[in-house]
Amino acid sequence: MEKLNLPSYPFRIKNNEKHYLIFDEVRKKYIVLTPEEWVRQHYIHFLLKEKNYPISLVAVEKQFTINNLKKRTDILVFSPEGTPNIIVECKAPHIKITQDTFDQIARYNLKLNANYLIVTNGLEHYYCKLDPDNETYVFLKEIPSYKI
Repeated sequence: MEKLNLPSYPFRIKNNEKHYLIFDEVRKKYIVLTPEEWVRQHYIHFLLKEKNYPISLVAVEKQFTINNLKKRTDILVFSPEGTPNIIVECKAPHIKITQDTFDQIARYNLKLNANYLIVTNGLEHYYCKLDPDNETYVFLKEIPSYKI
């Protein structure tokens, strides 16, 4: 897999004759290793190891409903109170991040009301903080670390 603009981590990877699989620490199972999953697993580890978010607050492919359509977040980080705090939208490294990507995560956030949004393809990362007073997003240089 491609080297990403994230730290390297010691992933558990195996081959099951058809596919390579990567172990997801959050879901506690092996997942087919696609380019998007490669980015997602790196970003999960980044949140856990570099930003110190507890694994108990992290959900992967959390399902929710918008206008009777089932959607899933790539990564959803909750606050200690159980409310959505960070939504992460992961794309494969070869996928260019466009306005459509931001529109997708913004639609998700109309339902989830998270404080922060992250869009990444593993090479480029965009961080936004919700400004509820002005109903806008403010772009940040990085996402804050977990604070108790």
